[in-house]
Amino acid sequence: MTTNPEPDGGQDLVPVTVNTEACITGGQCEMLEPDTFLVDDGTAVAGVIGAGLLPRSRAEIVIERCPGRAISAVSP
Repeated sequence: MTTNPEPDGGQDLVPVTVNTEACITGGQCEMLEPDTFLVDDGTAVAGVIGAGLLPRSRAEIVIERCPGRAISAVSP
């Protein structure tokens, strides 16, 4: 997995994605990272907003806590 350093903190950033077919609308991702995930009001399915980059440690937490196992780190 390729990572990019964060300009202001030197953190290891990873891109994340949501498998919309696996999403069970638990909303944990939006609760944990509201600047990265948004649950659609109409479908109740989560999606990535913005750049979709998280520090690796935060990405691992969100991936682990997703009840539908719908979130993953993106490999180039």
